[in-house]
Amino acid sequence: MKVLVPIKRVVDANVKVRVKPDNSGVDLNNVKMAVNPFCEIAIEEAVRLKEAGTASEVIAVAIGASVCAEQLRTCLALGADRAILIETDEDAQPLAIAKALAAIQEKESADLVIFGKQSIDADNSQTGQMFAALTGMAQATFASELTVADGKATVVREIDGGLQTIEVTLPAVVTTDLRLNEPRYASLPNIMKAKKKPMDTHSPADLGVDMAPTQEILSVEPPAERQAGITVESVDELVDKLRNEAKVIS
Repeated sequence: MKVLVPIKRVVDANVKVRVKPDNSGVDLNNVKMAVNPFCEIAIEEAVRLKEAGTASEVIAVAIGASVCAEQLRTCLALGADRAILIETDEDAQPLAIAKALAAIQEKESADLVIFGKQSIDADNSQTGQMFAALTGMAQATFASELTVADGKATVVREIDGGLQTIEVTLPAVVTTDLRLNEPRYASLPNIMKAKKKPMDTHSPADLGVDMAPTQEILSVEPPAERQAGITVESVDELVDKLRNEAKVIS
């Protein structure tokens, strides 16, 4: 069974994001970049399926500039067998990404495609669902548990008020939630081995896909600064402020 895992290069989750002075976007100069955390979970799940003997090959795919090769090498160090980079300098948006991945799927015919449920930069949570629609594959989103056997994937999803268990027939698309697993760290020997693993590069033109953005970002602004708190001397003073200033009690 072949598993395809799309991944995204994002600002490291531990870095405080800075907005450009002209509000045209996020300042990426000298900023540490990493694999999107939800994509790390997807890679981990695919590697676990391989270690269990369920999957035979894990392929990591990224779409973006040539620097995305760094994150693909990280995925190879985490256990992926090979990588594919769709190289473009365009601002790739969900639908265009889904179309490019659908073209890769047509070439690879993966039995299971595991997405992170969303990226931590745009937070769209759209690409996996769009990919499933374009390819006609069954989909199971926001998975907190995944079992693959007998040509089917059983997925436990966290929903409002409880858990939902669904079963989909392969080939299928699964998007990962936070509780699916705990990603491993890449060991030094595996980092060295990753340098020798194959990585293919394609252009959108090779795949017959137009990556031109269909949306324009007009402005990016940081969230408003939180006002400093105050200290009260007694419960009566607290109640008075909640009633008369905050207007949260009557």
